[in-house]
Amino acid sequence: MPDPMAGLPPRFLRTPEAARYLGLSGRTLEKHRTYGTGPTYRKIGGRVVYALDDLKAWADLGAKTSTSDPGRGTVLPAKKQLVLRPYAGQERR
Repeated sequence: MPDPMAGLPPRFLRTPEAARYLGLSGRTLEKHRTYGTGPTYRKIGGRVVYALDDLKAWADLGAKTSTSDPGRGTVLPAKKQLVLRPYAGQERR
């Protein structure tokens, strides 16, 4: 049976729809955008939209088969992440 979506452009979701798709609140998805920990998004005009493939790829980073499975990646929490940067040309004391 042919794919009914073949030949159509990718479907984009606004923040509330994308949040429902992921099982998150819209506010959590907004925080992920702010901190850079969330799925890839696009700005079209003044609107933020998410491609379904990007949402799935981001969620799949957290896929694990057991508690000891390191998995392929990590889905970080929606909060500011500490970034350690070395001093430019100087050693730390």
